[in-house]
Amino acid sequence: MPHDPKRVLVVDDSAFMRRLISEIVESRPGFTVVGSASNGVEAIAQVRDLNPDIVTLDIAMPRMDGFEALSFLMRRLPRPIIVLSAAGSTEGNSAAIRALELGAVEFVRKPSGPVSVDLSLVREQLGRALDAAAIADMSAATQSPGVAPFIASRRVTMRRTDIPASQIIVVGASTGGPRALSELLAGLPHDLPAAVLIVQHMPPEFIPVLAERLGEISALPVVVGKDGMSILERHVYLAPGDGHMRVREKGRGARLSIEPGDLICGACPAADALFMSAASTFREGVIGVVLTGMGKDGAQGLAAIRAMGGGAIVQDPASSIIYGMPRAALDLAGADRIASPQVIPALLRELLHKTSRVA
Repeated sequence: MPHDPKRVLVVDDSAFMRRLISEIVESRPGFTVVGSASNGVEAIAQVRDLNPDIVTLDIAMPRMDGFEALSFLMRRLPRPIIVLSAAGSTEGNSAAIRALELGAVEFVRKPSGPVSVDLSLVREQLGRALDAAAIADMSAATQSPGVAPFIASRRVTMRRTDIPASQIIVVGASTGGPRALSELLAGLPHDLPAAVLIVQHMPPEFIPVLAERLGEISALPVVVGKDGMSILERHVYLAPGDGHMRVREKGRGARLSIEPGDLICGACPAADALFMSAASTFREGVIGVVLTGMGKDGAQGLAAIRAMGGGAIVQDPASSIIYGMPRAALDLAGADRIASPQVIPALLRELLHKTSRVA
């Protein structure tokens, strides 16, 4: 028997955009538009009346903007929400990251018009976002308070270290990742005896903003990785979105390699590329962490890490917006621990302690 189509509410203050977005949604098999709203107040009322499976949500609206509506819906009427808004500027990119931190499943740029050159790209991106929203488990988002939008900066006064990392933590994340990364990094201590390298599936223009936001809540400095950059302990490196980030050399200290490449598991950068290079370079001195996301990126890399004697942690189903990547990693590689992002920092310290004693 065919599944019932997912019911979508379209929210935008522009009648033209509501029609255009509705047409894109309706053209996608498995989805149907059940209503529309022109502001946040109407959106909340329509969610209550129509109980849609998915909401597409604009940010800049009268009466109640998208941020207020998103926050309310995630607290009171949680369901997968796809934010559609103008992006490209620093302000627009910051809005995208904030929406993801608040619990939006995906962020998609709005089309600029019915015959705009970017319309086909928007169709493709919105289609992928709808597919992700269709399988998202929003109970995970409601169980987690979400750290980044609400926490005050926890950066502490500390001495900068230029010590080459002898241990590294490599992290892979996709859908739901910004929120999970916020929770994970907020729990890491300023004297962490390792470097943290992160691959988050995200368009390149959003990566600097994400690094800045994560740096505001982390006791460790967070930077966008660059080719040739030294890998130092007590630092966090976020993969840029325009190439695979790998680890190379270890004689006088490991360095980052950033190079364009083919898609791996549908992604570039890919967690598998980072994990495999880390395993061959640091061997037992690596801990791999696979967080929420669609697909199976990170599974083969985590298997390589475990084969070299390194540690492995995967996010648990209850806290994962989409349990695709963690499940694939667990099925292929197994794990030393299965936990939520809030618990993972303590497990990392435990595994790093064991690794340092072995070394």
